[in-house]
Amino acid sequence: MNKKIMYATTAAMMLALTAPAAVNASDDVQLSDDASDFVLVSEAVPDAILEIRYYSTYNFVGERIDGYEEPLAFLTKEAAEALGEVSDELVEKGYRLKIYDAYRPQMAVTHFMNWALDPDDVKMKDYFYPELEKDTLFPQGYIAEHSGHSRGSTVDLTLFDMTTEKEVDMGGTFDYFGELSHPDYTEITEEQYANRMILREAMMNHGFRPLAEEWWHFTLENEPYPDTYFTFPVNSESLE
Repeated sequence: MNKKIMYATTAAMMLALTAPAAVNASDDVQLSDDASDFVLVSEAVPDAILEIRYYSTYNFVGERIDGYEEPLAFLTKEAAEALGEVSDELVEKGYRLKIYDAYRPQMAVTHFMNWALDPDDVKMKDYFYPELEKDTLFPQGYIAEHSGHSRGSTVDLTLFDMTTEKEVDMGGTFDYFGELSHPDYTEITEEQYANRMILREAMMNHGFRPLAEEWWHFTLENEPYPDTYFTFPVNSESLE
């Protein structure tokens, strides 16, 4: 597939999204609909368990997110290969990776932005942001106009214990907005903190860098598209 690269200023893009947030009009955003360097996580990392939250209604918005047309996970080839190495390491320790999100199309980020600007839609507040008012989510950076996930080398995940046949207790849930989600949060049990570190160490061993605010979020250090945000939807046709 030939590269199809589109350029738009952030300000123009935000106008299209009907999200009147403060932006820097001089910033350029590189967009692409070329999926040729992406692969299915389920094929690259066959031991991984998928629970694609944004395909379901169990997420902080409370509905399926635009662009998630099938419950699939995509990553760039480079990120998928590195994640396979993580999986191999953890399988030897009795764990499997459980994937909540991987590549996120720009249209999904648009959905989040529009949701954040609707003050009346708070149906999932008690589950995902009980300590925060919704109108603080964008200013505090929990919702943003662009996501590293859209560059294709970021993954949200946890551990699944093959002995107990349950998710490992991380002391907090995926996509919880608050300090509880910080990897170094200490007001959890020693076991919960240790579990976070097992995941963190394995990911860092194979080239992923963690995020200071989310224990589940990792980006490939040498991501192949550090400045490109992809637009194709999550469906099987995108990779054909």
